[in-house]
Amino acid sequence: MLLIILYTTATRHRLFGNLDGYAEHYARSFQGTSRSRHIELADEVSWADFAYCTYATAPDNVCNSLMLLESLHRVNVKADRLLLYSNQWDIESKDQPEAELLRRARDLYGVKIQPIEILTANSVRDYTWAAGFTKWLAFNQTQYKRVMTLNSDGTVLRPMDELFLMPSTAVALPRAYWLNDSLSAQITLVQPSVSSFAAIQKQMENRKIDDYDMEIINAIYGDSCAILPHRPYNLLTGEFRSADHAAYLGGKDERWDPEEIMEETKYIHFSDWPLPKPWAPHSEDVLKTVMPKCGGKDDCADRRIWLRLYEDFRERRKNVCGPEYAEWEAAEMSMKVQQLLGEPNPALRVAGSSSDPN
Repeated sequence: MLLIILYTTATRHRLFGNLDGYAEHYARSFQGTSRSRHIELADEVSWADFAYCTYATAPDNVCNSLMLLESLHRVNVKADRLLLYSNQWDIESKDQPEAELLRRARDLYGVKIQPIEILTANSVRDYTWAAGFTKWLAFNQTQYKRVMTLNSDGTVLRPMDELFLMPSTAVALPRAYWLNDSLSAQITLVQPSVSSFAAIQKQMENRKIDDYDMEIINAIYGDSCAILPHRPYNLLTGEFRSADHAAYLGGKDERWDPEEIMEETKYIHFSDWPLPKPWAPHSEDVLKTVMPKCGGKDDCADRRIWLRLYEDFRERRKNVCGPEYAEWEAAEMSMKVQQLLGEPNPALRVAGSSSDPN
């Protein structure tokens, strides 16, 4: 039996609800080989108490949320799936493209959709991340005992239901293994409550201009949150480009095997700066510069896996949302034409070049 050890630096937060009844199920949940990490979960768990959650704050990111929800449906997770969307959209509208995607989430993938007022801040230095505060509305979803928020610029490869059964704690996050002494909010497990959401709102009111979603959580729970293991729950695509994998593997003794890593990984986040996110256009030059170098070889598993992750995302975007959401195709074709004519377009060569903190 495999036990994934979760460290916490404080006693349990009793005021966030009693989940101790699920602790035994959590301890029994990790079974199988270290390679497959196959997990058996008890049938008597009330999965309606838990939800995977993502959010859509602008029309251009609804498709990403739908893709994430489709992947949760496809891997057959047991917990509910919840989509928080802007209350400015009319879900029954025939004129709003985002309304069609919302209906698809509800009707095809069994998602519970909920209109919300976007949680943002007026005074921010970089408005790219301003709406990211909305993810902390998860603390206000008191219809659930636990909610797992997932960033939509990633892909779910396997269920993570077992995390809902871990011992009681207000919030649990993985470490940002690629940084020093930092947490990652790409996947966050919270216990909703009136008091915890009030603390989030108060901290937002008192935030500094450079404080974003992660700073809010660090200020409140930085010294008391539980730590989720980043392996196998939070892998960056950039790891396949790295020459040193000790931080991800947890030491220098284990040999890096990209194929085995992919067999165990449950959630992978796209982060390969300066390459833009997979739905944005990029030039062939940028792709060749950024992709795994294979130690000077012509081919390797790291490169094949890395390229396939980007190809898969784009294929699913067209299949799940529709061909009209393949926005990169026309731009990349234009780049190729410009290159053939010997007149490359500098603006398109670095498309999507805004800062990527992950």
